[in-house]
Amino acid sequence: MALSCASTTRACGARTTRGSVCARAATMAPSARGLGAENYVETVPITLTRPDDSICAAIEEVDGTKFRQDAWLRAEGGGGITRVMQDGNVWEKAGVNVSVVYGSMPPEAYRAASGNPDLMKRIKDAGDSSRVPFFAAGISSVMHPKNPHCPTMHFNYRYFETEAWNGIPGQWWFGGGTDITPNWVVEEDMKHFHGTYKQVCDRHDPAYYPRFKKWCDEYFNIAHRGETRGLGGIFFDDLNDRDPEKLLAFADDAVNHVAAAYCPIVRRHVDDSFTEEERRWQQLRRGRYVEFNLVYDRGTIFGLKTGGRIESILMSMPLTSRWEYDVQPAPGSKEADFIDACRNPRNWV
Repeated sequence: MALSCASTTRACGARTTRGSVCARAATMAPSARGLGAENYVETVPITLTRPDDSICAAIEEVDGTKFRQDAWLRAEGGGGITRVMQDGNVWEKAGVNVSVVYGSMPPEAYRAASGNPDLMKRIKDAGDSSRVPFFAAGISSVMHPKNPHCPTMHFNYRYFETEAWNGIPGQWWFGGGTDITPNWVVEEDMKHFHGTYKQVCDRHDPAYYPRFKKWCDEYFNIAHRGETRGLGGIFFDDLNDRDPEKLLAFADDAVNHVAAAYCPIVRRHVDDSFTEEERRWQQLRRGRYVEFNLVYDRGTIFGLKTGGRIESILMSMPLTSRWEYDVQPAPGSKEADFIDACRNPRNWV
C-alpha cells in the first residue's frame, strides 16, 4: 500500500488544486483551543485515509498481537485513525497514526510546523492578529521494543499547505523521514537500515541520501545534551523544490520500505538475552527520547499548539523510561561507544 495520505495529498499537492481545502477552511469558525475536540466514531468514513496496512501487518506478524484502533473526526475539519499496540510480545509500545486535518491555526503553530527560517521570520513579522487557514495530512509511527537489543524506530511522512495570510503567499511542502534509535552500536544493523534507505533515495535522486542523512543527524539533536537521539536515518522538511508528484512518489517509496529496513533487525535480536543493567541503560536512553520529543520535535509541538488529539500526539512516548543523576558510561564500554556515535555521527554506508 502506498503512503496512506497519498490520495488526499495528491489532490492537494497538485498546484492546480492547491488552496481549495484551505479556502473552505477559512470560512469555518476558529476554536480558541486550536482545532477543537475530537469525536470518536465506530464506523470509519470512506473519506478518511487508513494507516498503512502493510506496516501494521508486518508488526503484528512479528509480535503476534493485534493493534487497537481508534478513529476520530473533528467538526472543524478532518480526522484520523490511531492504531496502538501496548505490552505486546515484542513491542512494549507501538503505534501508527494517520491524520488528515484542516481548519485554522494560531501563528505560533504555523511557526512550529515549518523549519524554513525565512518563512518563520515572516510569520513572526506578520503579527498574531488572525488565524492561518491550513491543511495537513500525514502518517507517523514509533515502535518501542521490549528487548534492549532491539532498536526503537520512528517514521513520519506528511504534506502541509496554507492559504495566503497576512501578506504571506500560500505555502505547500512535504516533510518526513525514518530514523532508528538503538541502545548500542551494531554495525551490521546500521548498514542494513541505512543501506535500505540509501537505495530508496538513490532511485529518486542520488543527492538525497547524503543530504537527508546529514539533515537527520542535525534535526534529531538534543541540544541540551550535545548528542543525537539515536543513530539517524533520513529526514527532510519544507521540501517543495520539484513537482509535487515526484516528491509524493519519493515519500511513497520511503514509507513502503519501513518494514524492510526495520523488521529484519528486530527479528535478529528479539530472542537475545539481556541483563538488568542493559535494561537500565535502555530506560535511560528512552529518557533521552522523551526529552527530544517534548522539547524539540516540531510534529509534537505543532500538535500541542493546535489542540490536537493528545493520545495520538503522545503515542510516541515509551511506556517506561528512566532518569538518573549524572550517568557516565565507563571508558571503553559499549555504552561509551554509543554515546560517541551520538556525539560524532558516523557514516554507515
